[in-house]
Amino acid sequence: MPTLFLVLFLFGCLTGVTTVLFGFGGGFITVPVVYGFRTVTADSGADAMHVAVATSTAVMLVNALTATLVQLRAGRLRREYMWPLTAFVAIGAGLGSLAATRVEGPQLHLLFAAYLAVTIIDSLVRKGFLVPAHAAQPAALGRLTTTFGGAGIGAVAACLGVGGSVMTVPLLRRRGLPMADAAAMANPLSLPVAAVGSVVYALAATSSTHTGRIGYVDLLSSAALLSGSLPTIALVKRLGRHVPDRVHSIAYIALLVIVLLAMITTGS
Repeated sequence: MPTLFLVLFLFGCLTGVTTVLFGFGGGFITVPVVYGFRTVTADSGADAMHVAVATSTAVMLVNALTATLVQLRAGRLRREYMWPLTAFVAIGAGLGSLAATRVEGPQLHLLFAAYLAVTIIDSLVRKGFLVPAHAAQPAALGRLTTTFGGAGIGAVAACLGVGGSVMTVPLLRRRGLPMADAAAMANPLSLPVAAVGSVVYALAATSSTHTGRIGYVDLLSSAALLSGSLPTIALVKRLGRHVPDRVHSIAYIALLVIVLLAMITTGS
């Protein structure tokens, strides 16, 4: 148990870095890590992916809230890109998290890996991510993108426990925002996903009774991850501004590739 806590603590530190740099909130790190440990140590392997997604969502709620406050104080948040997109993300999150509780664990694992693969390919192939459009003023979000796009982001993100940053960052990036600004706003846009998802997963009926859980949320794993992530967010909160834009975007894709490989490796 001490070894498990230490490993989760260290990965929690890593999620703190990715929260600040990429707006991930931890989802793409915590899902593979918690899933890997659940498949080895959990008494209910069938719940492993659900526990990983739910625990990731709970951790993401705290991380994203902390990072949002940091970015707000720094003046990096732009209201015109956050509202009403946030409201539609929340609506989609409710639908997505409910759907996830009805999807079998292996199918959820496959969907997570497929989502990563599509995102990586899209970021590499479509213009506007690695090299953003040069414009005097970043483009506004259209009504269709705000409504249906926001609901879609919330549904997919909550279903997979990833927050939505992997959709909102490329979206804002292609509107002409610097990588640091796009990542900064990914945190508040992840909050409705994390909040709605955490409630749904905590109230969900699981296939087995397990001490130390609220619904599908594993409290020990959450505590270990947060004990590493929260101090790290405070330490590296200014790091994003010092990373060159091109390096920042390449690192974003590289991390997604690493996580995809981790999900393939832990798959059964």
